[in-house]
Parts: sequence; C-alpha cells; structure tokens
Amino acid sequence: MENFKFSNPVKIIFGKGMIKELSKEISINKKVMILYGGGSIKSNGVYEQVMSALQNHQVTEFGGIEPNPHYETCMEAVNKIKQDKVDFLLAVGGGSVIDATKFIVAAACCEYDPWKLMTGEIPIRDAMPFGTVLTLPATGSEMNKNFVVTKASTKEKLACSSPFVFPKFSVLDPETTYSLPAKQTANGIADAFVHVLEQYLTAHQEAFIQDYFAESIIKVLLEKGVQVFQSPSDYDIRANLMWASTWALNEWIAQGVSEDWATHMIGHELTAFYGIDHGQTLAIVLPGVMHLLRTQKGEKILRLGKNVFGINSGTIDERIDMTIHEIEQFFRSIGIKTKLSEYGLGIDAIDPIVERFKERKWQLGEAGNIDYEMIEKILRSRI
Repeated sequence: MENFKFSNPVKIIFGKGMIKELSKEISINKKVMILYGGGSIKSNGVYEQVMSALQNHQVTEFGGIEPNPHYETCMEAVNKIKQDKVDFLLAVGGGSVIDATKFIVAAACCEYDPWKLMTGEIPIRDAMPFGTVLTLPATGSEMNKNFVVTKASTKEKLACSSPFVFPKFSVLDPETTYSLPAKQTANGIADAFVHVLEQYLTAHQEAFIQDYFAESIIKVLLEKGVQVFQSPSDYDIRANLMWASTWALNEWIAQGVSEDWATHMIGHELTAFYGIDHGQTLAIVLPGVMHLLRTQKGEKILRLGKNVFGINSGTIDERIDMTIHEIEQFFRSIGIKTKLSEYGLGIDAIDPIVERFKERKWQLGEAGNIDYEMIEKILRSRI
C-alpha cells in the first residue's frame, strides 16, 4: 500500500425530510444563492422544501445550469454573485449543479482568467463557502473536491480538484430521487460504477480494506441498480444507491492505491465533441480499456470476476473475457448502449478525439502508458 494523507471534512446529513436541517447549517446572517439546473426541483417538491427551510434567510437564485455545466453559464453566476453580494452558495441538484458550483465558488475569488483554474495554469487559492442538496446520485461531488466543467465555445471538457472546494455539508434525502427519469437514474448508476473501477482496476497493492470496500460498493450498485427500475419509489433501494454513489468517489477507496481515470478522460471528449451523456460514454469506453489493458490489469480483473461475479473457472483469458462481458451486460440491463455505432458514430468520429490527445501529449492510466495511439485502438474497438 502506498503512503497517503487523507482528510474529508464534508458533513453528511442523510435521510427522509432532512432538507429542513438547512436552517441549522447556514448562518441566518448569510445571503444565500440557490443554484439549480433545468427547474425539476420546482416540480418535485425539493425547491419548496429548500425555501421553507430558508424562510428566515435572505435568498437569491440562479437556475439553468446544464448537464455537463458550461463555463459560460458559470461565469454568469459569478457576475450575479458579485452583483447581489452573496455570502453563501447552495447547490440543489445532481453532479452537474454541484460541479458548476465548485467552479463558481473558486472563480468568484479568482483575480485572473478563471478558465486557467481548469487548465491548471493557476492554482485555486480560495473559494466561497457552499453546501449541497443532492437530487441525483452519480458523481460523488457532494463529498469530494473534484469537479468538471465544459467550455462550450471550444468544446473542451476539463477536470479539476482542490481542497478549497469541499462542500461544508451535503444533504442526502433519497426521496428526492423518486421522480428521476429512468435515463438519468441509469446514467448515475453507470457513473458511480465506473468511479469505483477507476480506483480498483489498477495494480494489486495489498490494499485489502480499499479493495473489499470497492467490491462491496460494486455489489450494491449491481443489485440495487437493477432493482430500482422495478421499484423506483422503494426508499431502501434509493437510499442504498445514493449512499453507494457517494462512497464510489468520496476518496476513501482511493487511499494508498494507484488510480486510472482513462475511461473518464476519453469519455469527456465523447461528450465534448458529440454530446453523448457522461454515463453513456463510460459504458462505451470501459470495456475497451479493460480489453486493451487486460495484461496490465489482469490480476484485478480476475479478482473482480471471482469476488463480484462468481467467475471461478476457465483459462485466464476466458475469465477476463467473461468479466468484461458481465460488465457490458450490466450496462445493457439498465438500458445503456455500449457501442459508438449505437449512437450513430463511426471511424470518422474518432479522429478529432485522437488529435486532441496527441496535441495535449497526455499519458493516461495508472501506469501513464495510455497515449493517443492506444486511445485510438480503444475507440476503434468500440465501433
């Protein structure tokens, strides 16, 4: 196991009716801005609960944050924060709203071009305080320091991370997820599932606590991820999915181990260029990454096959193939297609992505050996 330093300061407030606790978490003398997406919180009762909890606070709001939040929209929010002299932000929504808020709280304290925070040209040195009310479990953004923002004008989707953007608290009420469309539920499950594998399917490093934690999260996602479509208003199913999605990327299982993230980085480009949902891109790319790096990742793929899918017989290659097949079939069982051609994309769609990685000179994966040539092979295998 590798050396590590770890701290996660996020206060979790979990359960039915817990949105009312907002009044205790945000000081009465703070001017609050509520940030949300397309407005579904106003039709499913979440907005009403939030406003009731904050009835004694001074509140303003900013809506219209997109899935895969745009830098341009975030900067509109930054301008409104300064105009309205806001002290505290409350993200009410899924990962896109929370990610946008993380960028916004950092950008509002940045004296330079805020996009340089995303490119890594300047570090995040400060951020406004914020909390979250989670309505779509997927990204784990409610309990981590990571965020992803898209610059629509240049079709760039970049990830960033900073301890300055940990939420002060996050409210997780599983009942807020009852009304989610099946497609959003499925995308969230796929995202959480791949988050775990990005931290687990790397090298064997004698990190048994992390490995067993990861396998338990995967098992919950596999089981409850299918059941939720049969019983979408079952509280315990939704509660377990929500908590598993948070644990998938709250940084606990990442301690002391190497991480991959190639599937995510390649998937980001599919979203940036072609608008494919984030969860869908992961289901396309992951089987290709596993197949092309089957030797490097072989020990952990075999462990996954045995401990999670019960695959105990066959040659090494057969067991690896069966494990990859089980994962692809899981994605399909929750309604997510796994081939580029199923989204109307062919060989020509690969070229812009490969060129972008070539220009950036990025080396991905836990061993830093996934270059643009291997990315081309991965994507070609997914046609």
